[in-house]
Amino acid sequence: MSAQLAHPVAQLAGDARAVGATGVAAADKITTAGNTQLLLAAVIGIAAVVLLITWAKFHAFLALMIGAAVMGAVAAVAPEAILTSFVKGFGNTSGSVGLLIALGAMIGKLLTDSGGAEQIVDKIVGSVGKNKLPWAMALIAAIIGIPLFFEIGVVLLVPVVIMVARKFDISIMKVGIPALAGLSVLHGFIPPHPGPLAAIANLNADVGLVLLFGLIVAIPTLIIAGPLLARFIDVWVPVHAPGAAGSAPAGGLVGTQGIASDAPRLTKRAGFGAAIFCITLPVLLMLARTVAELTLDEKSGVRTFFTWLGEPAIALLLAVLVAMALLGAGSGMKKNQIEKTVGGALPGIAGIMLIVAAGGGFKQMLVDAGVGNVIGDMAKSAGISALVLGWLVAVGIRLATGSATVATITAAGIVAPLSTSLDKPHLALLVLAIGAGSLFFSHVNDAGFWLVKEYFGLTVGQTIKSWSVMETVISVVGLACVLLLNLVV
Repeated sequence: MSAQLAHPVAQLAGDARAVGATGVAAADKITTAGNTQLLLAAVIGIAAVVLLITWAKFHAFLALMIGAAVMGAVAAVAPEAILTSFVKGFGNTSGSVGLLIALGAMIGKLLTDSGGAEQIVDKIVGSVGKNKLPWAMALIAAIIGIPLFFEIGVVLLVPVVIMVARKFDISIMKVGIPALAGLSVLHGFIPPHPGPLAAIANLNADVGLVLLFGLIVAIPTLIIAGPLLARFIDVWVPVHAPGAAGSAPAGGLVGTQGIASDAPRLTKRAGFGAAIFCITLPVLLMLARTVAELTLDEKSGVRTFFTWLGEPAIALLLAVLVAMALLGAGSGMKKNQIEKTVGGALPGIAGIMLIVAAGGGFKQMLVDAGVGNVIGDMAKSAGISALVLGWLVAVGIRLATGSATVATITAAGIVAPLSTSLDKPHLALLVLAIGAGSLFFSHVNDAGFWLVKEYFGLTVGQTIKSWSVMETVISVVGLACVLLLNLVV
């Protein structure tokens, strides 16, 4: 591991205590509470969020709001300062992350409503043999998973998994685990998914580097946790495709699961090449920005152009406009149908955007009260790497709340003070380490657990031995890849 991250807090010496990750100086702290009281406030605040989500069954948006208030009260912060801090974090996060989530959702909706997702599945599945189907399903999930949220990707791909398992007479796990792994890996590591975007915003990381390093980490992680792990899970959970009569969702890829039931009637489907281009366009633009910043002179006009073009909001906006033409008009949609599809992407993501923004408010409370600096000092004494600390914190929140997004946001807020001593590459690695931790061992308090269980017709035990094991492998392998990458950047 590089010296920079071996003892991260030791490098904060003079300035980390003075300035937090969001530029809050020590003199501007909103409480005079001591370290013990601040730690107690953080523990009680996080516990309040966990209990409200898991026991009281509160929506995560409300739980995070109340948790921030509880933390502030225990830390002896004035009520008006609690509100000011929360609103500041809420606004900053919704402004930087909410816009990108909305644009990404529009691309995903155009992909499904235009038939582009079906084209990708048909093209890839139709061109491989039986033995390569697990690899094909992993590839399909990875491609479709770039613009689609995890839950939508699951609902779209489960009928395909069952159809392929029936057609080729192979077990569901052989093709289902690679598909789930592809969606989960993208959800944890790659923007524009909410978790990575929130961590990037909270840690002031470079989105292009997170994307570049995320792809490097995602490939081996997907291979190990997808097609290779599927061979073992197939032995542990030998489940075959259920019958057609009501045992699991069946039917076409779009229009039978409620995700795109309001999709317009098409005269034709969008082309395979157009679908791939629209999905990868924002990724390519953001990567081009990173390459330009690494290779071109700072005063270069070409670098300035690519820096602007690769801004996440600009890249995703351009991708939406291109998708409206290539996927919308290209599939025969009329102008009013394209508008309806684009607008139809927004209601479904309102809850996600509010959770992410509330997580930003909770994070700001941690930072403004000085909790992060206290935890940073503890990490210094223990000699814990920033990457390992970020992963461990995310694991703890994930196990407690079941939400990968909440785990990512909270962990990023807790380790934010460590980011002031890290350069851009290592900040990107910290984002990925937190993302890996947020995927650890999904179990009964995670909505994704029940989604997989019901769609595949599994028992709770079978779901733990398949889905939960797969998530844990992704988390551990992802961290290992981040630590290995840290040796060379």
